[in-house]
Order: sequence, then structure tokens, then C-alpha cells
Amino acid sequence: MRRSLLPLALLLLFAGSAQAATRQIIRGAGFGHGIGMSQYGAYGYARHGVGYEQILSHYYRGTTLSKASQQDIRVLLDTGGKTATVSGVSDAPGHHLDEGKTYRVRLSGLSGEDLLDSSGKRIDHYDGPVQISSSNGILQLGGRALNGRSGGHYRGALEFRPSPFGGMAVVNVVSLDDYVKGVVPGEEPSSWPVEALKAQAVAARSYALATDAGGPVFDQYPDTRSQVYAGADAEQPRTNAAVSDTANEVLRYGGVVAATYFFSTSGGRTEDIQNVFYGAEPAPYLVSVKDPYDGLSPKHRWRISMSKHAFVAKLGSLVQGRYRGIKVLQRGASPRIVWAAVVGTKGTTRVRGATLRAKLGMFDTWASFNKFTGKVKSTPVTAPPISPGGGTPGTSVGVAHPARLPKMGALLYGTISPAPQKRTAALQIARADGSWRTVRHFHLRAGGLYRLKVSLPGTYRVVAGPLEGPSLAVLTP
Repeated sequence: MRRSLLPLALLLLFAGSAQAATRQIIRGAGFGHGIGMSQYGAYGYARHGVGYEQILSHYYRGTTLSKASQQDIRVLLDTGGKTATVSGVSDAPGHHLDEGKTYRVRLSGLSGEDLLDSSGKRIDHYDGPVQISSSNGILQLGGRALNGRSGGHYRGALEFRPSPFGGMAVVNVVSLDDYVKGVVPGEEPSSWPVEALKAQAVAARSYALATDAGGPVFDQYPDTRSQVYAGADAEQPRTNAAVSDTANEVLRYGGVVAATYFFSTSGGRTEDIQNVFYGAEPAPYLVSVKDPYDGLSPKHRWRISMSKHAFVAKLGSLVQGRYRGIKVLQRGASPRIVWAAVVGTKGTTRVRGATLRAKLGMFDTWASFNKFTGKVKSTPVTAPPISPGGGTPGTSVGVAHPARLPKMGALLYGTISPAPQKRTAALQIARADGSWRTVRHFHLRAGGLYRLKVSLPGTYRVVAGPLEGPSLAVLTP
């Protein structure tokens, strides 16, 4: 019996060593897309006594501070439902209401809404969008909003209107600085140095004016697709003071309000916009800069370890044959991955850094993988098209042709099955952080058919109704 113990122990040791050798290690830095201001970097600068003006000029090169006129920001709080409840209402078109009572707004027909009291009795009917407000300036929206808050309180007015995606859209119409008061504490802890909070206030205000996520219906999402907006419930005295101290201040470049992207952690250097938002034109104020005080972030450096089996499963169809390794082909001004190759025994798939980040659950595209010494052919491999047919009711089924990008454009076509009653849909493109940006709204053809031409490389999807269609892959050749 004793003789058999040693071989068994050695066998277990060798088995454990073999398993350890197959583990895939990803070493990386940073958290987020890497464009513009690093929030932890700004935090570090503020702790070293640097003022918000200097913080902003460091991350957004060549911009200038100026004043913007006050205007309203339209934030999408909910969409797709048939009814919504609201409290604290004093005014609706044609009516003075009791702020102590709860009211309901119900979608009526194709373009109208009914205002109901708590018993369900109709107070009035409105054709087109309807806004309600409160004499104290704050309303409470029942249910769970897109920002994850239930029964949240919001400054300004609430607008109810048919949504282009089906159901009813609930939009918070709020003044610019009141909007920023709900953003800053959602993006940074209120305990951070005041100069960092001021920098965040100016960046949030500028971003709100320079970007448009929803066309005529709304301007901003209340989550990471735009900026995290939590409404009046999130406001804190220190963050409100930072907003007031920078009232109406925005950054401009060449006289135009700058799109002031920001993110959590740089890892020590930010990135040029075109190396992360693929297809974007270079922007002189969104270039790579050193970030010396970002080391305070818990994601300044990170490490992910998983078995080879789990690693290959995450890569999925990117692996052709048996997995051999990942070879980085191009890095940006920082070490963020622009292009990489997933190498298999039956071929090589050329992928963007953002694709690897999404597939492998990385915090950033600043990453390195297990050492790979094999040779990689430079010929790109296009993604397979999505075959038409089948699909979950209400979703998009389509085909993407990646050829001829970017000079000639690419054709996307398919169908919404079954065809929705409302023939309005939206074309969206994937952002580097995994969220989606609406490119344009369009009308479906008879039978739910669509045929669209795009000129920018990226990953697209078509959205119609509460359900979302699969991605339509379009890669740079």
C-alpha cells in the first residue's frame, strides 16, 4: 500500500501542474473606454492641489472655459409601458391638481394620452405629448426607471408621449444645471475633493450639450449609455455646491461645445479617440495624455485568470479550430489594443480590441495575454452574416454585408418578425463600453422589412419595440 502512495501523489502533482499551465492570464490596466478625462486621475490631481480649470485643460487639450445659456435637457426615464404613475403634481394642461394625490397617465390610441385620478376616472385626454409639473419643482415617478431607481424624484417637468419604440416614453424635462446636479453624485462620490467634483460638473454639462442620444424625443439616457443621472434623490450638498460654483460653465473647442467624454480609470495614460471609437475622426482635444495620479484607482492595474476551456468558450466563433493564442497586431498611443488576431489551428480571426474586451469581460482594452510566439497572417477575416428567418417575435433578423467599407458603405437588410404595428425603428451602433448609440430613426417597409446603408465600420443592431434584435456585424476590411 505504501508503494502505491508515491506514484499517486506524483500523478496528482503532475495533473495539477498541467491544469495550472493551461490557465489563461490577462493582465491589464484601466477601467472604461480611455477617452477624455479619467475620473480617478482628476481625483489624484485634486488631491495634489490642482484646480479644476487645470484638470480640464490637461485632459481636453486646447479647450477653453466659457458660459452656456441655460436650456432644458430631456432625459428618457422610461419607455415601452402603457401607463405611468406620478405624485406631487400641481399642474397639467387645463387643470390644477392636488400635490398630495397620485395620478396616472395612460397611453390612448396612436398619439394621445389620458390623465386619470387614483380611482381610474379620466380627468382629461390629450392629443400629442403632455407635460405635467409641480409648484415645488419636484415630481415623483412611480415604478422603476431606466436608471434603476424606483419611485425616484425629479426636478422640472415630466413629459409623456408615444415612444418611437412602442408604448409610452416618459421624459424628464429639466434645466441644464439641475440635470448636472443629478449627474455629478451619480458619477463620482460626493466625498471626493471639490476641484474634482467641479471638473466633473463642467464635463457633464458640456457632454449633455454636445451629444444627442434620442433625436426629437429625448437628449440623454439616464445611465451609462449617456451619463448616470439619478435625479433629485442623489443630490448632495457638496456636489450641488460644485455645480453652483461652475454654473453654466462648459468647455469649447473652436467655438463649439466639446464632447467631453470621461471614464473611470486610465491606467496611467488616456487614448486617442480614433483608437477606441473606431471610425471616429481624430479630435485635437481628445488625444492621449499622461495620467500621473491615476494610481489611486483599484483598477489602475488588474488581473483576470480563467481556465483555457472557459477562455475559449468566451471567444466562441472567433476561434477557428483549436485555440493557439492571441497576437496583438496594433496598439494605440497608450498600450490599448486596436487590432488583435485570435489564432487557431484552422485560421486566424482579426478582431478589434473592444470585441476582445466584451468577449472576455475585461475592464479595458489595455491588456496582455499568455505569451504567443507563432506567426500571424495579416489577411483580415470578415464576420459571418446573420441568416434571415426565425427569431423571437418582435426582434430583428437581418444580414450584414461588410464589403466595401468605408469608402462605398455597407448594406444592412432584414426584417422585424412579426412585423410590429408601429413601423418606426431605430438603427444603433455599439459603443466601445458595450452600450448602444442611436444613429437614426427610420420607417420600416411593409412586412417589417428594412434596407439601410451605413458608412462607418462598427457593430449595428435594429431596435423596434421593447425587444432588441441581434447585432449586425460590420467590420473594417
